[in-house]
Amino acid sequence: MKMNKTIAIALAFAMISSGSLAQTYPNRPITLLVPFAAGGATDTAARVTAQSMSKILGQTIVIENATGAGGTIAATRASRAEPDGYTLLIHHIGISTAATLYRKLAYDTKTAFAPVGLVTNAPMTIIGRPDLPPNTLAELVTYIKANGDKMTFGNAGLGAASHLCGMLFMTAVGKEILTVPYKGNAPVMNDLIAKQIDLSCDQTTNTTSPIASKLVKAYAITTKTRLAAMPDLPAADEAGLKGFEVGAWHGIYAPKGTPDEIVQKLSKTLQEALRDPDLVKRFNDINTEPVPQNEATPEALKAKLISEVDRWAPIIKAAGQFAD
Repeated sequence: MKMNKTIAIALAFAMISSGSLAQTYPNRPITLLVPFAAGGATDTAARVTAQSMSKILGQTIVIENATGAGGTIAATRASRAEPDGYTLLIHHIGISTAATLYRKLAYDTKTAFAPVGLVTNAPMTIIGRPDLPPNTLAELVTYIKANGDKMTFGNAGLGAASHLCGMLFMTAVGKEILTVPYKGNAPVMNDLIAKQIDLSCDQTTNTTSPIASKLVKAYAITTKTRLAAMPDLPAADEAGLKGFEVGAWHGIYAPKGTPDEIVQKLSKTLQEALRDPDLVKRFNDINTEPVPQNEATPEALKAKLISEVDRWAPIIKAAGQFAD
């Protein structure tokens, strides 16, 4: 009887403590680690999202760009941070591919984090130099099969979304193309416009303007349906590459062990932030949009992360492209 009473008292205190923790959090600024340099797509998404979440939480979210090693430096820091909700990580698709690209990571990608929710999923575009002969995706595939040995495919570096899209594209086409890694998206675009390389695959946030100005030739968008902002550009699936789909999705994570009530509060805050008209407009300005509410949840991000780790592992291993 005494034992049951003791347990009941302990549970009551736990419930009070849990509720109190959720009510008082946050009482100081939160740090949001961004794995890439200021001004890039991930940094922009982070700053826009942080601004809206800060208004809701009534507390500042400080952006810290912890760059290097394909995003694994920021991820390592987040995995080792105090699990109190004051250090968070925003990362794109690269968090899932790093699990295979880096054979000696300091953390287990599938278990090192407490997912908060997905933020956005920026589609990508398959683009070529302006004078590349093919005019459609079907023509491009035929051209690559005949001339791929003499072609080049630029990307923003090992593990970048453009690198992953390129690997998936070559797998779908069934032809290897010489990969040319750069340090960032800007030099890739510059060399593509200057006709120094033949192909690339980059986020719509970076390609919309060059495509509209006809500085590069656009072949397809890497979604199953067309993008409203680029209605004339066919989806890869409809243009002949059935099932071809890849996007630079972004999610927010807390360290493993962060109290569930804090994770849930952050997730609900994220969901509200993604309905903020200012956030929606600023996302639309860079040709992306917030995910549906049911994807801005811990469960949805966890499922996405695990499925993407499993999806990319055989592709990366088959390509034999590792970062260490």
